[in-house]
Amino acid sequence: MAERTTTSGPAAGHVTEGEVADTPLARPHVAERHAADRHLLDRHLADRRLGTVGEETVSPEISTAPADLVEDLEVIGAPRRTRSSSGAFPDARSRRRYWIILSALLVMALGFAMGLLAIGNPMPVGTRGFWLIAEMRATSLVVMAVVAFCQSVATITFMTVTNNRIITPSIMGFESLYTVIQTAAVYTLGAAGVVALQGTSQFLLQVLAMVGLSVLLYGWLLRGRYANIQVMLLVGIIIGGGMGAVSTFMQRLLTPSEFDVLTARLFGSVTNASSEYLPFAIPMVLIAGALIWANAHRLNVISLGRDVCINVGVDHGRQTIYMLVLVSILMAVSTALVGPMTFFGFLVATLTFQLAGTHDHRRLLPIGALTGFVVLAGAYFLMNHVFYAQGVVSIIIELVGGTVFLVVIMRKGRL
Repeated sequence: MAERTTTSGPAAGHVTEGEVADTPLARPHVAERHAADRHLLDRHLADRRLGTVGEETVSPEISTAPADLVEDLEVIGAPRRTRSSSGAFPDARSRRRYWIILSALLVMALGFAMGLLAIGNPMPVGTRGFWLIAEMRATSLVVMAVVAFCQSVATITFMTVTNNRIITPSIMGFESLYTVIQTAAVYTLGAAGVVALQGTSQFLLQVLAMVGLSVLLYGWLLRGRYANIQVMLLVGIIIGGGMGAVSTFMQRLLTPSEFDVLTARLFGSVTNASSEYLPFAIPMVLIAGALIWANAHRLNVISLGRDVCINVGVDHGRQTIYMLVLVSILMAVSTALVGPMTFFGFLVATLTFQLAGTHDHRRLLPIGALTGFVVLAGAYFLMNHVFYAQGVVSIIIELVGGTVFLVVIMRKGRL
């Protein structure tokens, strides 16, 4: 028999899978194997579909309506405590807290006012003499209310416009100008200069001078292509420092008696105010406060920054100048009425931001006004009826306010 030789390669002895599949004997086995593979593949796909459906949770269609928000979030397992709206408060608890604090401040203000009117009154309650003494004390209470309103509203508005919760309107030189006017009067006229500055016309001239200085700065440094509020603040500091140096120079040339008379005028005190100033001071304060209140929603936008104001169509430069002029009127009236109170506004504004718990100025301003009155009236009440000390209460307020200022700076680590 002849030997059969095979060679490696597809042309000779190598049989491919396709050739095997073409043979009659292999065709049934290949068909069965393909059928089994298709069966396994179908089962695998079916198992995957069943497993996916079993593991997935059908998410409900969520409505954006406020009334359906809580129920929809409960369905998907979200926390129940949610922000209900984009209003002044994040939730109902903050709103309740605000009204509780407002009510407490109102009760404290009424309590201190009644205490200052009634306690220490030597006349029997209800008699004519009692009401005469209470009427004289009521003038001091009205002055406290005017000063508290001016300082609180002006400082909160100024902090919002400048986007800085450290600086106060005093940085613009109101108190330095007041000091220069008082010192110059005593320097030129002697001790009689203090009397020369007392009167309705002198009061109005001082208010006009302070407002005129501030309007000059705002119109010069906040208009034009290179308007910059930081430059305005720096110029205000420099002008205030220059006027302070001039005041110090003139004070060194005064006699001891003249300097003693002047020093009594340079400390903020309710006794510096006269009842004849109030018919002019109260209308100015109410008009300026009402205009700020009417633009509280714009203050909310200004607090977000210049870019946001431009995006929503608010004229940032014009609104800034407008608000700062109103702030100048409030600060000028307060300073001309009782004298300089540097840290009182900062103390009240800091407490207001901590107590209110909201960004809405329609809620901040009432809290600020009540807080200012409680602080000022409470300080006079404690000084007169608890410690039985007679003195200038503003010194204590300035000490506490300055301490709070240092604490805030140390906590922030920056201006």
